[in-house]
Amino acid sequence: MMLRDLPLSGIVVVELSDSASAPFTGKVLAELGAEVWKVERPSGDSSRGWGPSMWKGSGAAFHALNRGKRCISVDIKDREQLATLHRLIAERADVFIHNLRPGSSAQYGLDPESLRVTKPELICCEIGAFGHDGPLNTLPGYDPLMQAFSGIMSITGEQDGAPVRAGVSIVDFGSGMWAVIGILAALHRRNTKHCGATVNGSLLETAIAWMSVGIAGYNTDGEPGERHGSGVAFIVPHRAYSTADGDLVVSCANDALFARLCGVLERPEWATDDRFATNEGRLRNRSEIDRLIGERLAKETRAYWQERLQASGIPVAPIQTTAEIVAHEQTRALAIIGKPSDDEIGVVGLPLSFDGKRPPPLPAARDIGADNGKIEEVLRARR
Repeated sequence: MMLRDLPLSGIVVVELSDSASAPFTGKVLAELGAEVWKVERPSGDSSRGWGPSMWKGSGAAFHALNRGKRCISVDIKDREQLATLHRLIAERADVFIHNLRPGSSAQYGLDPESLRVTKPELICCEIGAFGHDGPLNTLPGYDPLMQAFSGIMSITGEQDGAPVRAGVSIVDFGSGMWAVIGILAALHRRNTKHCGATVNGSLLETAIAWMSVGIAGYNTDGEPGERHGSGVAFIVPHRAYSTADGDLVVSCANDALFARLCGVLERPEWATDDRFATNEGRLRNRSEIDRLIGERLAKETRAYWQERLQASGIPVAPIQTTAEIVAHEQTRALAIIGKPSDDEIGVVGLPLSFDGKRPPPLPAARDIGADNGKIEEVLRARR
């Protein structure tokens, strides 16, 4: 698939961003074919210093989130540099993304109202921490804070242990995904209505969205939810168990699958036991059925059980390390981890394909201000 064939080919995005959520937004748009201008402060994006994994002087996180972008540095407190940024937006951008603290964008004339005076069809996307409204809207925030504030951490972890954060930045990346969805919807509306839009998203709203099922449950019965470790509140068995040499997640989302599991485990009597025959009964007797399943699985290896459970159509997956998932034949077959040249690190690409083809790997993230000299060039070419 050639870059010119990608869905957003011809769209120009200016991304004034730092850390993770807004850069992830820009990365996805670049993978979809947009020309993305990454705007950093002169000292660089914070993620350039996020270790311990470093490559060519910047953190691996920066390379994962900022590939395929033109990189320019702008001190927005400098009148001349700010004016250049305004020109770039006015003359080139279809979309302007930022994650400045709410209220501060207006100070520099980078708020939607100011920008659309000269460019009415501009789409502005603002990604905040606590949202664009409300008593906390001016506070800063990061992924772990929102996992805590939203209730995600209260239902994550072992029942008798401390609350824990999800091991990946689900709120940051989720916020980026919602921002992309909003931008694509706004671009579609612009094609028919010929108007701009302001897309507001935030870490907190994303985190609350991930709590949709839990909040619906609370509003139904008043129960705030508990921690179930690798399991879930509403299905048993649907969790990790230890085998003789590793851990395996077994998921039986209905009674027929549970009965099949009982057969594989050579315990058919569990499927007719009044305590376990239905999911409702297994929920009431969660600790007992989990103990029985765990004792049986512990007698053989992970590979032994995985082969037999898969052969019986029971959803099952080993708990793999990063090294294992990178090396797995399924990952390699999907070609989702790639690099455009041998002297670059492999990173995860777009988790989508178009007509059976995944967009090609983006070129490496560039140095701070690497494309500053290109600004005047592209502006002259525009005239």
